[in-house]
Amino acid sequence: LSNQKFNDLVRAHGAAKVGLLTGDNAINGDAPVVVMTTEVLRNMLYGGSATLDGLGYVVLDEVHYLADRFRGAVWEEVIIHLPESVRVAALSATVSNAEEFGEWLTQVRGGTTVIVDEHRPVPLWQHVLADGHLYDLFVSPNGRGGDSPQVNPDLLRLSRREEQTQRRSPGRPVRGGRRPSRPRPPSRPLVIERLDAAGLLPAITFIFSRAACDAAVRQCLDAGLRLTTPEEAEIITEVARRRTADLPEPDLAVLGYAEWLAGLQRGIAAHHAGLLPTFKEVVEELFEAGLVRVVYATETLALGINMPARTVVIERLDKWNGEAHAALTPGEYTQLTGRAGRRGIDVEGHAVVLWQPGLEPAALAGLAGTRTYPLNSSFRPSYNMAVNLVGQAGLARAAAILESSFAQFQADRAVADVARSAQRGRQELEQLTVTCDRGDFAEYFRLRRNLSELEGDAARQRSAAHRAEAIASLSQLRRGDIIKVPGGRRAGMAVVLDPGVPAPGRRADSLPVPLVLTAGRQVRRLSAADFPVPVQPIDRIRIPNWFSARSPKHRRDLAASVLTRLAGRDKEPPRRRPQAESVAQEEIAALRRRVRAHPCHDCPDRDEHARHAERRARLEREVQRLETTVAGRSHVIARTFQRVCAVLARLGYTDGDRVTDAGRRLACLYTELDLLAAECLRRGLWDGLSPAELAACVSVLTFESRTADAATPVRLPGGPVREVLDATVTVWRELDEIETENRLSFLREPDPGFAWAAHAWACGKPLEYVLGPELTPGDFVRAVKQLMDLLGQVAVAAGRDTPLRSTALKAVDALGHGVVTFSSVEDLPGADATHGTLPT
Repeated sequence: LSNQKFNDLVRAHGAAKVGLLTGDNAINGDAPVVVMTTEVLRNMLYGGSATLDGLGYVVLDEVHYLADRFRGAVWEEVIIHLPESVRVAALSATVSNAEEFGEWLTQVRGGTTVIVDEHRPVPLWQHVLADGHLYDLFVSPNGRGGDSPQVNPDLLRLSRREEQTQRRSPGRPVRGGRRPSRPRPPSRPLVIERLDAAGLLPAITFIFSRAACDAAVRQCLDAGLRLTTPEEAEIITEVARRRTADLPEPDLAVLGYAEWLAGLQRGIAAHHAGLLPTFKEVVEELFEAGLVRVVYATETLALGINMPARTVVIERLDKWNGEAHAALTPGEYTQLTGRAGRRGIDVEGHAVVLWQPGLEPAALAGLAGTRTYPLNSSFRPSYNMAVNLVGQAGLARAAAILESSFAQFQADRAVADVARSAQRGRQELEQLTVTCDRGDFAEYFRLRRNLSELEGDAARQRSAAHRAEAIASLSQLRRGDIIKVPGGRRAGMAVVLDPGVPAPGRRADSLPVPLVLTAGRQVRRLSAADFPVPVQPIDRIRIPNWFSARSPKHRRDLAASVLTRLAGRDKEPPRRRPQAESVAQEEIAALRRRVRAHPCHDCPDRDEHARHAERRARLEREVQRLETTVAGRSHVIARTFQRVCAVLARLGYTDGDRVTDAGRRLACLYTELDLLAAECLRRGLWDGLSPAELAACVSVLTFESRTADAATPVRLPGGPVREVLDATVTVWRELDEIETENRLSFLREPDPGFAWAAHAWACGKPLEYVLGPELTPGDFVRAVKQLMDLLGQVAVAAGRDTPLRSTALKAVDALGHGVVTFSSVEDLPGADATHGTLPT
């Protein structure tokens, strides 16, 4: 997105007036207008960069990223720390609580104007594609675009027909041998053909899977789909070859260049984070030029770049969130469909949802019609943030700064009504007093309540004792025991066929589940729930080995034998007294005597007084609950900051208001595992390593596997890397224990999944050798760039003229080759200016 904005501004204002500063590139950083990431701006603010002198305006595009759990805190840091003279413009299409956000900006930045525009420049129409027919999601009695749209009745009938068919014969043929008719999801090539016939291309189809995006392109190619003319295919080929001309020939084969180009030539492409950045940028360029007509993309396209289409297609309304399949939220749906309708090109945009089994048109209408996307802060103070703030402002001032965060602002607003309720409750408690002319009724009520609590505890103990004895009695049953089931649906006499005692090696808490033959000749599996009291065998009968519970004759004969055996006998087994008696019987009796001896016990208005006292007790409990809630939410950011500072002080990064030398090194490390990186640096874990070995060891702090598969052994390079990684995990465990003691959990476990690839790439191994089945080109390039960024930070933190600084810089150079350095910056306007990795 930064590159796109840079391109747009250069075209508008000229290369000399626009700069670009990201983690990858630095172009014309002293220009009057500079496009940069929030992380770069945050680092400049903490570092006191002279580049910010004279800064007048900061435009925060897509400010709803403030809610992102990984990057959101950076946005709040920028807003809080920008000089008062700087004016801020915050932009977003998915913030429904803009007034609340504006109030916070007023509080921290001064006067703020909130501008809300409900008008969509290009009208958006919602559709559902079912059985090859494109249905409007909304219709109006007065015609399309009326004042009171409602869900299309045809879609509702389609949904009801599917439900009825499913109820009549789920998955089975109906009479006559034909399967029930129900809408089925169309094939991807058919969807494109239907959209093309309706004049709805170009289109972006969102599929929440990288592999499925690539598979969709292959399906279209296999179906012979072609959306371009021969002349357009030639232009596409020339653009693709020009943009990839510097890629080594062997790498092109590894990257699947031929198949990728074949799709482009037919106007079809995939777009997801697993692709090489250059491939994605070519797709974006060709799509914007109208040469690529169909793109299969993951949701990162909707979040990361400006790439509108005439139509957006959504295959499913749920996606895998890493733990389970979760339904799309209204905000996500709006973000995706927001790509439909090109301003200045299309008269209207279209959103098409493909019919899936179980789709509910009313629910889809609610999703499409919701305009509530509250922006909620994800802010929390990190270790790096803490040392930077303490170094600049001291502990007290730093805590006050953090109290001005949007997170605390929202917490205070959310708790304001609760605090008022608690205050009203306290006032009511002061007025609600219970008096008795016989004595202190409050004392009498406390005695009664204590008595009730003791009696309740005793009853629960007796119940637990009964259950324990019942389970113990079940474990003593043997085959042939005749028992009486005390209650429930299986009440009555029964004979045990199998005691159901857990076999050795089963879980210790596994309960006996006896299999019995009831008096009604039914074979049933019982459980502890069928025995609220212990069970005792009444008698015992021999069951022959050849007995079969499946044989009606065997069951009938055994039941008759049991009845004969019990004839004329008392069928009620002697009751055993529970072994466990209440441990508080004497205390209960003593307390009961005190209650009866109290003067208020004989008061004729005792029951009325008790009702008032109980009402007061309930109110007091509610007030205490509310006050606990208020205390838990008030100053929550400051309390977290205090715990962070406690960890830093314990480890020697701070000393009161002073930041130590180790703390100043930590202040240079802007990474998720900042404290772990600082500890590795301080303990000398990385000293004496070669550049490739250092790259492998540092990679565990930046890389995070997309899938956690503990069964697959991690491949590691040889030499000292294994020992250093073991030591890194040991350090992490120590820090994790310290965090636990301070009720924090910031540091995830280091991930060695990229160590071997980082080492091999730094050693100059070819791309084919480095990439594995779980590592896509896009993931690889991104992981290497993140690693290079942290290595640059390590070089700064290590200090001037140190061996580690030299090794870290050599590691950056060793990683910066091949597909990693082949970036779109070469084709950006003004790229002839100095550029390279931005120093931290």
